[in-house]
Amino acid sequence: MAAQYLEKQGYEILEKNFRCRLGEIDIVAREGAYLCFVEVKYRRSGVMGWPEEAVDANKQRRISRAADYYLLSHAAGFDVGVRFDVVAILGETLQLYRNAFSYQTR
Repeated sequence: MAAQYLEKQGYEILEKNFRCRLGEIDIVAREGAYLCFVEVKYRRSGVMGWPEEAVDANKQRRISRAADYYLLSHAAGFDVGVRFDVVAILGETLQLYRNAFSYQTR
């Protein structure tokens, strides 16, 4: 559902569910000049909090490390623009947060 939504927003989906020993990335996509690492979070309702709130500092660090590995293993190089986006799904409503967080180090 999130991948289809992103395609409608102009993203080109490169990979879904990328996993490595450093972490995982739900969707890797390209939008214009950017290589986007997209985290997808779902909540049936807001009772347990908003989905985007679940992308905390620890999750951001794991995604950043996995993104490093992806860039190295796919020979993407260091001259490509990188962005971290979040798709929050609450029930049937999708919300895209472009550039939701910056690269996180330890």
